[in-house]
Amino acid sequence: MTLIEIFFQYVSFLLRGEILTALLCLILQLTLIGWLPAAIWAVISVQNSRADRGNEKLIKAMQNR
Repeated sequence: MTLIEIFFQYVSFLLRGEILTALLCLILQLTLIGWLPAAIWAVISVQNSRADRGNEKLIKAMQNR
């Protein structure tokens, strides 16, 4: 998944269902200057998404105690 985030940033957003964000990222990716910020944005976004899912699991586990 990390290679997709780096080389095809818009695909990582599409796989998560964020269509407008994917379009914006695709526009950034098409420009040479915007490619690096789009790659960084995609990687950070996926990392935050993974952290959010982990936090939700922890909250549910603590509520079920």
